[in-house]
Amino acid sequence: MKLNINGRDMEVADAVGERKLINFLRDDLDLTGAKNACDIGACGACTILVDDAPSKICIKRVKDIAGHRVLTIEGMAAPDGILHPLQQAFVELGAIQCGFCTPGMILVAHAFLLREPNATREQIRKAINGNLCRCTGYQQIIDAIEQAAVHYRSPKAQETPVARAASPALQP
Repeated sequence: MKLNINGRDMEVADAVGERKLINFLRDDLDLTGAKNACDIGACGACTILVDDAPSKICIKRVKDIAGHRVLTIEGMAAPDGILHPLQQAFVELGAIQCGFCTPGMILVAHAFLLREPNATREQIRKAINGNLCRCTGYQQIIDAIEQAAVHYRSPKAQETPVARAASPALQP
């Protein structure tokens, strides 16, 4: 089975396809940003992007991403470790408290801003509705997404670090 995770191609045995995707990413690939909190796809802590669309992976299998492009929070930063503008806005505006929801929240916001770079605060609120945060009260998160939206209005916004990176294949 062929997978593309954070711009890197890899192959895994068909038997791996039945494993829970969250466990495969966390345990086999050490991509620990996505969290398994509710195990029923309700809280958003496990959110990654599949073909630029949010996907709650605590209820998915590895086979569900075969042939698709996957982006995890680890793939957002540039290869040299420089944070993506959305990640940087979360840091600067205190949108990170305990950090548990942050990876999923950032990825949902990223997918949304790629489609709606001129989003209003109300649209941002609706976009993150499926991701729960118990710490921030959401205002800092909305502020960070709104601040980062400026980046998404520029022509370079469509060029993600993953798209620019020439990466070797991952080894499961």
